[in-house]
Amino acid sequence: MTSRITSRGGEPVLIRRAVARDAQRLTRLVRSSRAYEGPYAAMVAGYRVGPDYIETHEVHAAVGADDRVLGFYALLLAPPELDLMFVADDAQGLGIGRRLVDHMTGRARAAGLDRVRVVAHPPAEGFYRSVGARRTGTAPARPPAVLWDRPELEFPIGV
Repeated sequence: MTSRITSRGGEPVLIRRAVARDAQRLTRLVRSSRAYEGPYAAMVAGYRVGPDYIETHEVHAAVGADDRVLGFYALLLAPPELDLMFVADDAQGLGIGRRLVDHMTGRARAAGLDRVRVVAHPPAEGFYRSVGARRTGTAPARPPAVLWDRPELEFPIGV
């Protein structure tokens, strides 16, 4: 499923299925995210979005007119979970994240899912709640990979 949208900034944006050759760009987007600076930096320091991950899961990228990746998400179908979602720092505030969530819920609906779980990066909770996710609990820290508790949310999917 490919969707053509316009960002709030007026830029044409294409949401398309990610392909293996996008792996380095998606990895770079994750590792360079300002949301993971300071105490959160260790979590993404060695993170890699590999071609195998892209081919195995529902990974979709928002791409600008210049073919630059503005953001992406990864939807796992079993169990249903939004595993990754990132928007480039300089593309935040343009509506890219909201459009990626809309696309993700459409894909989840098409797959017959009734809900999608999200274990969020703590600073992202407000965004997820603003686009329809409901807080369901807290995922405890899992040292050494994750040193802090994280909000657990759920997107209801109208089937």
